[in-house]
This record gives sequence, structure tokens and C-alpha cells, in this order.
Amino acid sequence: MKIYTIGGYEEIGKNMTAVEINNDIFIFDMGIKLDRVMIHEDTNLQDLPPKKLRKIGAIPDDSILDKKNVKAIILSHGHLDHIGAIPKMAFNYRCPIIGTKYTISLISSLIKEEPFSECKNQLIATNKNIEIGNYEIEFINSTHSIPETKFVALHSKEGTILYTGDFKLDMHPTIGKKPDFKKLKELNPKVMITDSTRAPEETKTPSEKVAVTMLQDFLLDSYDEKKGIVTTTFASHIARIKTLIDTAEKMDRIPILLGRSLCKYYGTALRLGIVKEKAKMIKRRSSIEKKLKEINKEKEKYLVITTGSQGEIDAVLSRIANKETPLLLDKGDTVLFSTSTIPHPINIANRYKLESKLKMREVRIIKDVHVSGHASKEDLRELLRIVNPENIIPTHGEYTMLASWAELGEEEGYRIEKDIFIRRNGQKVVIE
Repeated sequence: MKIYTIGGYEEIGKNMTAVEINNDIFIFDMGIKLDRVMIHEDTNLQDLPPKKLRKIGAIPDDSILDKKNVKAIILSHGHLDHIGAIPKMAFNYRCPIIGTKYTISLISSLIKEEPFSECKNQLIATNKNIEIGNYEIEFINSTHSIPETKFVALHSKEGTILYTGDFKLDMHPTIGKKPDFKKLKELNPKVMITDSTRAPEETKTPSEKVAVTMLQDFLLDSYDEKKGIVTTTFASHIARIKTLIDTAEKMDRIPILLGRSLCKYYGTALRLGIVKEKAKMIKRRSSIEKKLKEINKEKEKYLVITTGSQGEIDAVLSRIANKETPLLLDKGDTVLFSTSTIPHPINIANRYKLESKLKMREVRIIKDVHVSGHASKEDLRELLRIVNPENIIPTHGEYTMLASWAELGEEEGYRIEKDIFIRRNGQKVVIE
């Protein structure tokens, strides 16, 4: 049994792992590293050819694999750092792409917009177990910050591989079901490949239900009744957008979704019945300008939900701050960030500029009304004790994050290079 650590093993992004059992290969995720090209939620990824993306390290280098033997590409969830490279790379593999209905819907959209390559892979959307030859692929319920996130178990005669993808152990999710601990306990996996993003943080990650309370505490303040309120969050965070829409109704305000990616993710969730809460969705720039002109006349009637939580230069919120739209925020108006700043120099710099411009106009800023979608150290410890894998391979993180997972493993009785393995991109682990 060989595990190839292709991407996401020395950075956050371009996640891709492959498992080889008896010369058969299964790929878990195929993501893009957004910050290498300063891509944000309103940027069209399809404008960039695969050759350029690979040259700058934005998509994984899969040269270590024998593409002929790949049996399937299995997707844990729909974030771009896990699926964004599919249109750029998957056509090289003659195998199906398997994921949940929501994830496959997002993939279908990306493939249709791709001008540089033609991906003809079979797309399989399912929440059920799938058999491929002598192998069985099982999707196990998980929780994260995007709908239909799954733990993936690959069952074989040589043992089970558990790939967690990104996850948190949320016992009170606002969309979907809580993690399926019963199934996890039954797995007895040979190897667990697991998220390490927040492994250094010695705490438990709060439930999304906490974010609901935080948002309502701020937004239901009566003294903001006559002022403009603009909110922003990650475009793919459907649970958070749902909460903002619900809260707008309690405030007697009209929820408006502005931005191409925001409307894409939420529209897909609405179409698949994941959410029922409707809101006006506007994605074309000309239509957004027209609507913002209307909103500017009666700010107190609307709750604006928009892209731009990381200060992205061309996102709607940045254009509002730059006075490039008809909506003019001024003293007493509020901008609420229902996100944290992703700790990358580009994001930090962009957010600093955005906030500085808003402060110059005496806009009230509310930051970090947010809970993470990633498991912290004590959540990882809990998962480890539930699953009790024979071997552990941390992924999805910089080296310090992977090392923190290794330290946790040592605390629980595992030994580095004996049954817990730290690897860089392009390397492998051999399990005898």
C-alpha cells in the first residue's frame, strides 16, 4: 500500500492525495492554490491555462503517478482548494469523478466554463457506497463550512483508508446532519489521512450554532434601524448565508445577495433543496450597479450580503469602499465581516486597505463574527480516539501544522516514522 502526498502537504491549498493498492490507484481531491495567482471569489479560474497554473505551483504536480492505473477521483467536498484543478487535470485520467450531488454540481459548472481542456470524465453524484472492482468507496457524514462534506473511506482487501478532507466535529450544525461517529468507530482503518489546518490550536472548534448567536447579537441591535448594513462572508458558506437571510427577515429587511460566486454557490444549494430560504440574487455587474443605486436611496430597507470578505480588489465590497458603485457608505453605516482573515500576506494586506478606507468614511466595522470550519487540536484528539487508525498521515497544512498533528499523535501513543508520517509534496509513504 502506497500513499502519494501530491499536494497540500506543505501549504494550505492544491490538495491532492493518491493511494495505490495492488497497482490500482485512487485519487482523493484535486485542488488549486488560490493565492499563487491572487485569485479571489469573483475571478474566473477558467481564464488561466493548465500549463501556466502548474508552472507557478497553483495546481498539483502529479508526475509521480502512473495515470493509466487510476480507477477513480474521489472528492470530499466542493471548496476550490479541493476541486479547482479538476477541469485543468482530470482529462488526463480515464476514470470517473465521484462526489456528492452538491460537489458534482459545482464541478459540472467549472467544466462547462473551461476553455483550455475538455474533461469528458464520467461524473457520479451520490451519497451511497460505490463498488469499483474489488474496492468499495463509502461516504460518511461530516461537517465543514460547505454543504455535503464527507469523510471518505476506501475499503480494500488490504485494509481501509480513511480520508477526512476538511472537517469539524459540529454537534449542532445549522444545515445537514452531525458527523456519523458510529460508522467512524466501525472502520478500523489501516491509514487515516487527515486535516491539520488548526492542529496547533489547543481548543475545540465551536459549532456553527455559535455563529448564529453572534450574528444575531450584532444585527438585531435596535439603534441600527435607520442605517445601511453590508455583510460579507465566504461565498461557499451556505449555512452562514442562510443565517444572514433568516436574520434579515427578523430585522424586517430585504436580503440581497450580490456577486457572481455568491449567487452560484447559494443558487446551487437552493436548486438541490439544501436550503429553502430565498433572497434576491444579483451576479452581473451592470445589474449590481442598478440595484445598489436603488439601495442607496433607502438603506434601512435592505441587508446587503456580498463578496469581498478578504478584501479582494475587484469584489463588490472593495468597489463599494472605493466609491466605485452607487452605494455610498458613510458615518453610522455598518460593514460586518462574518469571516476571519485567511492568514496569508496578500489577504492581510488587502483587508488592511479595505478596512482603512471604510474607517476614513467613519463606517462602523464589525470583524470576526465567525467560527472556523476546521477541527482544532482537541477535535482531532477526539477523532483519533474514535477511529483508532493503525497509521496517520496529516495533510492540508504548512509544515508546522503537520508537525503539530504529529505531536498530538505522540501524545496518544503513536511514533513518528513508525505509524505517523510527515511528508512534503511529491513524496510517498509505504505501508507494509
